[in-house]
Amino acid sequence: MMKANTTENQTDNIFSAISANQNKFKRGLYEKFPAFKCSSGTINKGYNCLANVIKANIDNGLRVLAIDGYHGVDWKLLKDNLKKNLEQIEIEWAFTSDCFADTAEIDKRAEPFLGGDDRVFGTHFPFGSEVFFDAKKIAELRISAAIARGRGPGKLLVILGIGSSFVEQYDQLWYMDMPKDIVQRKFRDGQLNNIGIDDKKSFEEFYKRSYFFEWPAQNRLKKKLLKELDYFIDGTNEDDPCVISGDDYQKILDEVSESPFRVRPWFLPGPWGGKYMQGHMGLDPDEPNIAWSYELIVPENGVQVTDGENKLEFSFDSLMFYSNNKILGKNADNQFKDAWPLRLDYLDTVNGGKLSVQVHPRPDYIRKEFGETYTQDETYYITNCKPGAKIYLGLTEDCDPEEFKKELYGSIENDKEIDLDKFLNSETANPHDLFLIPNGTVHCSAEDNLVLEISATPYIFTFKIYDYLRKDLQGNLRPINIERGFENIRFERRKEWVQKNAIPKPKLINEGAGWKEYSLYNKPFTFYNINRVEFYNDYLLETKDRPFAINLVEGERIELETEKGNKSSLAYLESMVIPAAAGKVKFKNKTGQRCKVVLVYVRPEIGRSEALNDPIE
Repeated sequence: MMKANTTENQTDNIFSAISANQNKFKRGLYEKFPAFKCSSGTINKGYNCLANVIKANIDNGLRVLAIDGYHGVDWKLLKDNLKKNLEQIEIEWAFTSDCFADTAEIDKRAEPFLGGDDRVFGTHFPFGSEVFFDAKKIAELRISAAIARGRGPGKLLVILGIGSSFVEQYDQLWYMDMPKDIVQRKFRDGQLNNIGIDDKKSFEEFYKRSYFFEWPAQNRLKKKLLKELDYFIDGTNEDDPCVISGDDYQKILDEVSESPFRVRPWFLPGPWGGKYMQGHMGLDPDEPNIAWSYELIVPENGVQVTDGENKLEFSFDSLMFYSNNKILGKNADNQFKDAWPLRLDYLDTVNGGKLSVQVHPRPDYIRKEFGETYTQDETYYITNCKPGAKIYLGLTEDCDPEEFKKELYGSIENDKEIDLDKFLNSETANPHDLFLIPNGTVHCSAEDNLVLEISATPYIFTFKIYDYLRKDLQGNLRPINIERGFENIRFERRKEWVQKNAIPKPKLINEGAGWKEYSLYNKPFTFYNINRVEFYNDYLLETKDRPFAINLVEGERIELETEKGNKSSLAYLESMVIPAAAGKVKFKNKTGQRCKVVLVYVRPEIGRSEALNDPIE
């Protein structure tokens, strides 16, 4: 073991505890745009490359080209740029949007899944992208494609848009993807609306319709097409898109699914947001704050890969659709199928405000009300905080539920804040503390915490019961769900229960030369365990067919290397996926100081001898 610089007091480091009056935060090593270095596959860039593919195939049987993709792609921009580079070819263009059912019909089909006048919640749509279309119009386009395939060489029909593959009569199939955080950004920027809808909606309406109706439908089509593609196009840079052949795309997906990798995080300001991440991660200084860093949320993150020259991005869910068995391993795959179950994100309240008081639904409630298969059990890992910071968790011993509920409604009616400490238990927070928040437990972070939220993936099912009468950054009151919240609160979870059950102490479970591994969370509340390994030199992680989400919570940087020789690195605060198929992964610490890595993994007993969620209903 290296002896030098291994003291417990590391005040000169970027991961030192935050001082009480600190308002500037040193830029760390955090990489905002991580890219996996692939060993095979060629990534090309630009519309001229797309045009060259067409030119090379026009005399070899290419008569009909279908370019399918995700809602958010600017199909007109794609057409205009292809047309500019293909002036010598006679091309007929068709957009699948011309085959959409009318708005009233799409609304009618969507309505049963949008939760009525509920501002936030609905239920998942169970079928595919056919729901957006007028079947007769698609049939007519299919006939046009069949006729085009019977023409002589030199003429081309290009069909663009969601569901282009429905025509079936095509010679090549391309797909243009776009991660959902980019879709949301385009809506916020006024570039996008819901599918087949002309009138502008609020972001809440857009997101609810997308989450419960449009995205499930599109994902089923994307999943079906992944292994049929001739070319894959990255839609995140529509001015100069990157493209890769379908064969090379599959090779890259295979390689990533067997190697540690980071996803591209994304960040948002909020009404309670803090300043730590803005400084440490080098985020937009013009934003009022940064509240959230979405480190690992499969339905919305993208994954970037590079061949050393160009970068290509695809949605994380595409990787799960293609290689869920490698990513999850046999047992977790049997339970979760193509849904990555572990979520990591940051909540920054350093020099900010309190989160809303909230609770997550019980297992049966989330299944019956929203069609989710498991609920949002979560934890707060205190990565850093100021002295005196605290976490609200559970109720006070003398909290009267009826009085609490009455006060919450009275706050809204009388525009008056409540005395939170009268009803909610609070606990002092220190760096590296872990607070367990199983479903039904009232909670929120107070000011001056950098929280690594470790949770099950269902991520929007939060019932806010109190939000201090404050408005969001657009000047609107955020949705409050007091009734839903009180239907799910476990009122027996008060101060004594919290201190006994929800603030675990690290338990040493394994050690070796220069390293120790501690169990932080191993309870029947949920399906994942949390360990922490602390090491000065090297540590060998064996996945044993289990999927891991990891985060470097102390230390500047570590290197990782797999048995197959894949190398990557992880800097302070960065998160990473280690697929079950990665096998043995060596963590290398060359800093001379102690590093700490949080290891989150799915327990192998889940779905077999243990229940998926807390059995207490």
